[in-house]
Formats: sequence, structure tokens, C-alpha cells
Amino acid sequence: MSTQALSGAATGMPANELAVAQRVQQIQALIEQARQTSAPQSSSPAPSSFAETLQAASTAGPSGAPYASMAGTAGAPAAQASFAPNGAASSGSTQYDALINQAAARYGLDPAVLHGLIQQESGFDPNATSSAGAVGLTQLMPGTAASLGVSNPLDPAQSIEGGARYLSQMMAQFGGDTSDALAAYNAGAGAVQRYGGVPPFAETQSYVAKVLANAEA
Repeated sequence: MSTQALSGAATGMPANELAVAQRVQQIQALIEQARQTSAPQSSSPAPSSFAETLQAASTAGPSGAPYASMAGTAGAPAAQASFAPNGAASSGSTQYDALINQAAARYGLDPAVLHGLIQQESGFDPNATSSAGAVGLTQLMPGTAASLGVSNPLDPAQSIEGGARYLSQMMAQFGGDTSDALAAYNAGAGAVQRYGGVPPFAETQSYVAKVLANAEA
């Protein structure tokens, strides 16, 4: 005779009912254990039933935290970055970051400023063309591009290289003043020299402010 049968005989309870009672005790013990375990780790109320215990276990990660709150942590998938149509991520990173950083290092520029300039000039669209004829990521005019050794301004690497070289020339010409250099990039060095700084052109003043804001962001 089994131990359950003996225990049932001792209590006057059939073996099958005794097994059910023992299972209920096991479930209650699991619920109590879940309450004791979750109390110091979470402010959420402990499961009040075995079904709730199973549901909590199925929606929790290895650390006990809900999967929905684990995005961005090690070993858990983070939210997908949303990309703007021009290829720039909402966070500010782009597929051209490596080229920007390399060109900035070669010409002694702040990569954030170069990044902000490209964002303002073309929105990171390598095929951008202005009504005035400026082309590419850094919006170089054909003559300027040729003088900088850029044979194909639609090529992202060449455009970034040429734009960085031109900005570095403006930085050198205006004593390292970033605002004056950006104004010269937009309105021409002659205009900056004529006014002794950022010229009083609404477009140029807005351009300088937006590039610097982009760099800060």
C-alpha cells in the first residue's frame, strides 16, 4: 500500500481526495513563497492566486522585472530608432558619422559643428541640390567644389571632405571664431569681412544659430 493510501486511511479520506488536498497545500505554499520573495523587490502587490503567480512568472524577465521595462538594458532588445526620410536618426546619429569624425579630425574641427552644418545644409540627403546650384551633403557650389579638389560633390565622402576643408579655411581666416566661419560658409568671406562679423542678413543669422543649435543637440 502506498504512503498516500496509508495517510488516507489514517485520516479517513480517500486516496484521490488526499492527493487533491496535498496539491492544494503545495499551491498555497507556492503562493506564500511568491509573496515573501516579491515583497522586498517590488512595490507591486503579490499575486493573490496561483493563476496570478503563473501570469506574473510568464511576463517577467530573468531579473523579475517585466519585459516591457527592460528595453535598453543589457541582453534586452531596445526600442528601434526611428529614422527621418533623409537618413538621419532622431537621436542625431547618422550613417555618415564616421566620415564626419574623420574629416573633422583631419582639419581640426569640432565634429559636432561639422555635423550640425551638414544637418542644416542638406538634412543628410547626399543628393540635395539647391536652386542656386549647390550640391551634396555640404552644399558646395561647383566652382568651390572644384577648388577644393571635389570631383563628385554627390559622393558623400568627397562632399564631407570638401565641406570640412572649406570650413577649416574659414576658421583660419577668421581667427577660429566659429560663428564668423559659419557665416562665411553661408554668405561668403567677403560679407563677414565687410561687416566685421556675422552680417546683418536674416538668413545668415538664422543659419549660424541653427547650425550651433544642431551642434549642441
